[in-house]
Amino acid sequence: MIELDIKIEAGDLYDYMLRHTYNSAAGVMGSTFGALLILLAIGTQRWAFIALGAILLLYLPWTLFVRSRRQVLSNPSFQKPLHYVMDDTGITISQGEDSVQYPWEELYRAVSTGRSIIVYTSRINATIFPKRQLEDKKTAVIEMISTHMAPDKVKIRG
Repeated sequence: MIELDIKIEAGDLYDYMLRHTYNSAAGVMGSTFGALLILLAIGTQRWAFIALGAILLLYLPWTLFVRSRRQVLSNPSFQKPLHYVMDDTGITISQGEDSVQYPWEELYRAVSTGRSIIVYTSRINATIFPKRQLEDKKTAVIEMISTHMAPDKVKIRG
């Protein structure tokens, strides 16, 4: 059993949003189109395309940054740490009087970024474990997830 207290900050939520968005079809298409516009501008010397390409490439990260800050400030669940218990049955998340359990077999997938380990509870919802808050429990958390979830659902790099 592993117990953790995690307080999600704006940077943690931003990291999740970036990973989630840029691994979707819309995120990939938007980035590709923005880059193609810049390449087109360089090739044809139509500099208006550079501005349009730059806007496409910078708009999404900027809006995600602003949204993550706003969400952390306005959502009461981000004001206090969440308590996690990971055991052989699944992940239990509690805060105050509220508690929810996710059995391992119902979890959608687990991935990592440079900053976080992300366990998706559905296609769009996830539990974020910032690596800086895991400290000496990071290896145990990765092991617990890898042991209890199907291998094809886990894509975590240490």
